[in-house]
Amino acid sequence: MIADILVLLKNRLNAHFLSLAGAGLADAGEDKVVFIDGDQKADAVNFKQGAVSLLLFNIERDATYRQADYYARVADDGSTRKVNPDININLYVLFVAKFKDYEQSLHYLSLVLRYFQANHYLDRQNTPELSKTVDHLVLELNTLTTTQQNELWGMLRSSYLPSLVYKVKAITFADEGGMPITDISEVVLSQEQL
Repeated sequence: MIADILVLLKNRLNAHFLSLAGAGLADAGEDKVVFIDGDQKADAVNFKQGAVSLLLFNIERDATYRQADYYARVADDGSTRKVNPDININLYVLFVAKFKDYEQSLHYLSLVLRYFQANHYLDRQNTPELSKTVDHLVLELNTLTTTQQNELWGMLRSSYLPSLVYKVKAITFADEGGMPITDISEVVLSQEQL
């Protein structure tokens, strides 16, 4: 599910940049939003030149949204099932612009910012390609303190590049299985148990 969400964000931004290609903003044949190379060594992360790299750098449990009955869920057929509680998570995604021209890096970051300002809520109505396991996504610009930025770029073992951090909110992992809950109508104790 996490991979599907990140691919969705990458594809949506690439489609947006492609729609702006007439204005000379993107090459028609090449994606401008890419993932970092998955075959990274233990040393510094290398961001692709001439692109905006998308990188998941943190997953956070979100305890804000919680069911009233933590262990019960009503199935589609109306029966009640005992399940493990849902896990709600937030993803922290870093968009890094690396272009030869610093001004172009800032320009692409501005385009990312504008796109998510206009499209901060993604559901199946406005995003038909959204996974069936995800009800909706909320994207929120997250401002890191200088200390947090220093720690993040230190963790990446890279020099600072123009970047934005977005929090992708409230993705729910639900237990699809579970066991039926039966009503207990009568408790019979034998004299031996007492």
